[in-house]
Amino acid sequence: MITNNAIQSSIKPGNWLTIGAFDGVHLGHQELIRTLVSFAHNLGRQAIVITFSPDPSEFLAGEKGPFYLTSPSEREYLLKQLGVDRIITKIFNSKLANLTAQEFIYQIHQKTPFTNLIVGYDFRFGADRTGDLAFLQKLGKELRFDVKVIQPFRINGKTVSSSLIRHLLKQGNIKTVAEMLGRYYSIEGLVIHGDGRGKHIGIPTANIRVWPRKFLPKIGVYSVRVSLEKNDYPAVLSIGMRPTFYQSPSEQTIEVHILDFNQEIYGKNLNIEFIQFLRDEKQYQSAEQLIKQIQQDIQQTREVLKYATGTTNLPS
Repeated sequence: MITNNAIQSSIKPGNWLTIGAFDGVHLGHQELIRTLVSFAHNLGRQAIVITFSPDPSEFLAGEKGPFYLTSPSEREYLLKQLGVDRIITKIFNSKLANLTAQEFIYQIHQKTPFTNLIVGYDFRFGADRTGDLAFLQKLGKELRFDVKVIQPFRINGKTVSSSLIRHLLKQGNIKTVAEMLGRYYSIEGLVIHGDGRGKHIGIPTANIRVWPRKFLPKIGVYSVRVSLEKNDYPAVLSIGMRPTFYQSPSEQTIEVHILDFNQEIYGKNLNIEFIQFLRDEKQYQSAEQLIKQIQQDIQQTREVLKYATGTTNLPS
């Protein structure tokens, strides 16, 4: 394990830096990071990302439920894949939140010397977000660093952002989310024991326990791709309350039926990519009606997965 002191002692002046939460590492983030890496590496310098845990917007809003598009390990993996040399994660707490814009940049510059800073067009920092781009450029002249601003990344006229992606996930708009991420949205979770109803009706499912802070798409049924031990499988996934079997609302569950699969996988981790939204959750009058619908979901998923490309391959 590398300590913060070890990291900081190996960072030399002249490096390129960016600062942000980067939740989701969407195409807008990727544009910024690729620019950072390209400039830094062309000059023989390191590309350094300073990020936060928890996300400042989540901390300041007092969010307690699912919020994150990427877990800390997912975010780090994706940033590293883009060529980032070092990722420094700062704990975002009241002390950090109360730093003035000037104090914040002074602290960053002292501990992590840099001569070039790349930020997004909407970057704001410091207590009450009083530090804007004009203020940052003024500090740059004082501390002798250059500031480069990346303009918004748009798809079909809409600026790509983490908040927009969350909104789209709430709608079940998996296709547009994938366009904005440059990859399929994914979750990772542990296979746990459920109530065995799927097996009882002849369609066995794996119950998935995910990180509680992970943002989930809307309740419903999806065509997904499951990655297990470097192998990919087509599957049907349901997020919901199982109203056919429970008259009163039950705890929300995530269940996945892997097609043509009969291995024992309790206790294993699955990576699941959302390929297409199939339908809303519905209460059926009988188990037979539900089985008929699931069989239709399976057939539709076979067709959908014929044309799905690309994988996420995120680590545990």
